Amino acid sequence: MSVVDSGWIDPDTSSKYKSTKSHTVGDDREYALVFSDEFEQEGRTFRDGDDPRWTALDKNDYTNDALHYYSTDNAYTTGGILNITTEMKTESFKALNETTREYFAEKKHYKSAMLQGWNKFCITGGIVEVRAKLPGNAYTGGLWPAIWLLGNLARATFVGSSDYMWPWSYDQCTDEHRFSQEINACSKVNHYDMAARTGRGAPEIDILEAMGGPVGPLPHTTIERPYFSASFQVAPGIDENRPLVGRQPANGTWYTGMEYGSVTNSSLNNFFYGVTLVHEPSSYTYQSDALSANMHINHSHYDEFHIYRVEWEPSDEKGNGGHIKWFADNELVYGIGADVLKKTSALIPNEPMYMILNTAISDSWGFPIPCPDGCSCKCYECGNPDCECALPSNFCNNLPAYFEVDYVRVYQAVDNPNHVLGCSTKERPTSTFIEGHKERYKIKGRSEPLLPVKDGAGICSTDADCGGEGKGSCSDVFTCTCKTNFTGPYCLAHDAFYDNPYIPETAPFEVMRMILPNPLFKVFLILAGAFVLVVW
Repeated sequence: MSVVDSGWIDPDTSSKYKSTKSHTVGDDREYALVFSDEFEQEGRTFRDGDDPRWTALDKNDYTNDALHYYSTDNAYTTGGILNITTEMKTESFKALNETTREYFAEKKHYKSAMLQGWNKFCITGGIVEVRAKLPGNAYTGGLWPAIWLLGNLARATFVGSSDYMWPWSYDQCTDEHRFSQEINACSKVNHYDMAARTGRGAPEIDILEAMGGPVGPLPHTTIERPYFSASFQVAPGIDENRPLVGRQPANGTWYTGMEYGSVTNSSLNNFFYGVTLVHEPSSYTYQSDALSANMHINHSHYDEFHIYRVEWEPSDEKGNGGHIKWFADNELVYGIGADVLKKTSALIPNEPMYMILNTAISDSWGFPIPCPDGCSCKCYECGNPDCECALPSNFCNNLPAYFEVDYVRVYQAVDNPNHVLGCSTKERPTSTFIEGHKERYKIKGRSEPLLPVKDGAGICSTDADCGGEGKGSCSDVFTCTCKTNFTGPYCLAHDAFYDNPYIPETAPFEVMRMILPNPLFKVFLILAGAFVLVVW
């Protein structure tokens, strides 16, 4: 699919932004806009079935020691921006015990939002640019805003979909990894429309993960809080002689050849080197790595809008070449080329990847670690005297907080077959696999992972309830009817579509599946430093 086959461009995007130039030295290609969302329409919501571009989750987040519940009510457009609100509000729900696979009553005291483009809009290669204002106060810890990309074979926060899939980007058949990488290059048979002997997975590119907190020196780095991390998370990782969290790697123990920005004064993120995903039997355990850089930021990133960009050139069909480069306000932050990954033979991603925007709260991100003396660190509720010692200073006064996004724009190189649109492509299909494993991707009790986008049918009293003139009208039976190019229950979203979507030649079918152990998912969150070395 060429870049002109894109029905994803927001009509509110000015013509002067229909193309861009790469910030990567030596890349003189023409880049054309293939996706945009300006968030100009007032009152858009993102519940499942509301919007063709994004889905806001309504579920518990049980990854990364999360303290929040994701609510669809906490993401909406107002004043020409997307607002992701994080607030103190208690939610009671049924939570899943990953070990016993049984549900139990749970309660969380914070709500936030995650928007994801999973199985809606994906790219393989290109430029993603986001203009955003970070939530809360720059010098207060505890909020975890993020802008990131994830391979479409995993759905964020749906752990069953990411087991043995995240963050693999590897295409070799080895005894060491054939059990821990579900879709591996040892497979002789073409299952689920996928090519035989081809390793697949769901790598992660973090455009931004911001850490607020009081200014002060941090160990073994020149970076101080607040800062943001730009990262590539990938498997397989380095198994032996791993760097110690909070320290610089010893010679020969870590990747080399990464680029750091001279203007941005970025440096290696020594607070997070990756996670060990532990499963039983041990042959299913694997190591993932985080190749990551930190850049110091200041109050202006929380008080004003700044531009964050990633330029991703995928590896080719044989797994060669490619790069990822991160930029802040048009200045280089970090760069990784294919040669950097030779240590593990991992690849620069060539999987379809989708965008995610969210703010999380985690006791491993900006909270007091280690636990203060005399504090149990077993509760994190604002207003509860028993919990105060476990919270970052001024955390409760920092809520509600608003992660504001002015726009998201995506570009791809013109006439470049290496840049592809679609969540399921001819080269990297995903749709048949997802259909055959849909239980992994959906909320329990639902028949499908995603609802179809509603074309009107919202309850209305007047045309104004249906977007107003040019968008929709209120029918005689008091339901919205959308006009051409608008959709959603209240006709508030610009329509979006692929002009020439890839359709598999074979129909979905069931085959013998990889036999996987029940995931213990004791993910040893070596989520230190930024995660661990937090001074409050």
